[in-house]
Parts: sequence; structure tokens; C-alpha cells
Amino acid sequence: MTTSPLEGARFRPAGGQHGYRHLVAELPGGRRAFVKAADEPDAEAFAAEGNGLRWLAEPDGGAAVPEVIEQTPERLAIEYLEPGRPSRDAAGDFGRALARTHRAGAERFGAPWPGRIASLPLDNAPSSAGTGWGEWWGERRIVPYIKRAADDRLLPPADISLAETVAGRAAGLGGPPEPPARLHGDLWSGNLLWSGGRGWMIDPAAHGGHRESDLAMLDLFGAPHLEVILAAYDEEFPLADGWRERVPLHQVYPLLVHVCLFGGGYAGQLRAAARAALRGLPPGGRG
Repeated sequence: MTTSPLEGARFRPAGGQHGYRHLVAELPGGRRAFVKAADEPDAEAFAAEGNGLRWLAEPDGGAAVPEVIEQTPERLAIEYLEPGRPSRDAAGDFGRALARTHRAGAERFGAPWPGRIASLPLDNAPSSAGTGWGEWWGERRIVPYIKRAADDRLLPPADISLAETVAGRAAGLGGPPEPPARLHGDLWSGNLLWSGGRGWMIDPAAHGGHRESDLAMLDLFGAPHLEVILAAYDEEFPLADGWRERVPLHQVYPLLVHVCLFGGGYAGQLRAAARAALRGLPPGGRG
């Protein structure tokens, strides 16, 4: 029997989220690990996160992700990151590194493992409608959460219809065709940690997708030094014309996820993003 890397570790609570307990493990050699543990086995969720972290770690010079120390059906242990503060220099370095991660690409839209975003299933299967990003995104990232929101009566019928319209028009709204990028997939500011003078990506919902989606997630809840990140990214891997006007399009999916997770309090923000996506303008006229 293989010995666990956490054998003999001392654990202390560090909170929890989405039904998981968070722990810090003090390993016998002095190393520390961050542990996410489930009361009941959740092999698919821990496999999705572990696979995503390892996949994101592959590109040379890409954005930093913590090492996976152990993955079992009951827990995931990763390298512990000492919290730090963001700086403009670190933000610029992260923007360039994220561009290199995206440029490493993916074999297809989606991923070869079942996905998870927070506590929700994430359909990583190929599109049945075609090979383009818009068709895949509408079918695999919008429709499942529209159905969930409708079934749970989290949105009024008008908002459901609006989101369905975005899903159906995504192929024409997504800008010039691009090959699948290697995405973090849930890159809001809380999943970008600053440690040791670097930006680190944690808690991925990794898959092949449109690279503008990760940038739109950074924008959604306000990453530190966002304009520095974006300028450095664009310098490393230039973005297609009109990408800023497409930000709300890419935000429709995470806002739908937030509705499904936390309720209709996100309905107004979802409605504004969907309407802006259909107009081709960012909410509030921001450009």
C-alpha cells in the first residue's frame, strides 16, 4: 500500500466553502499543504480540480499554479501558498504568464474529464452542434444553467428567454474564430492569489475555451491592477479587435452559475450583461 504524503501531518481548520472543509496540514518535514476535504467521497470533483491544476502547470512560462500533493476521493492536498499583496509588477508578470498559458492551447473546446465549477457539474463534452466556440459555449456553458435556474424558479421567464437568446446568438457575437485556449475557467479575483511576488491560480474549472472568458472573469468582480494585467497580456498575446465589447458576453455564463449557486440576487447583473452582449456594448457604456 502506498503511503500518503500527508502521513503523520498535523491538521488545523482553515474554514470551508461549497460543502468542503478547508485545512492546513503541517507535514513532518516542515512543509505545509492546503487540504480540501469532503465528509463523503467526491472523487469526480477532486479529480476535476487535480487534473486541471496539473494541466495548467504544463506550459513553459505559464501562470503559476500550486503543486498537487495528494488527490483521493476524500480530499485534495496542494502546495500551501503564503498570502501576500499584489503589486503592479506582479500583475504585469501575471498578465504575460496567463497569455502563455492560454497560448499553449487545448485539443478541443471542453476537456477529457467531467468538470466541476464550485459545487455544480460542468459539462466538458464536445458540442453536438458544431466545432466553433459559440456553438459549444451556448450548448455546454449556458443551456445547462438556464435549465437549472428555470427548474429551481430562480429567474423570471423574461430573463430565461434573454439568456436563451444569447446562447443561440453566441456564434455571431464571439468575434473572430480562435483555436481553443487553455483556460483556468473560473478566474475571478478570489481564485487569483498573490504569494511570493507572483500571481497564482487556484480552484480551476479548467478546459479548452475562448481566452477572452478568463479575462472577463477577472473583470467581473475586480481583480487588483486589472488594467496592468490586461495591458501586459495584450502585449504578450494580442487580443482581437472588439474584445472589450465582448466582455459582457463572456460574463453571462459565470453570472448564470452565480444565480444557480446563490439565487436570484444576481438576476439584475445577469440581465444587464445579457442585454449588453446582444447590443455588443459593455454594461453602462464602458469601453
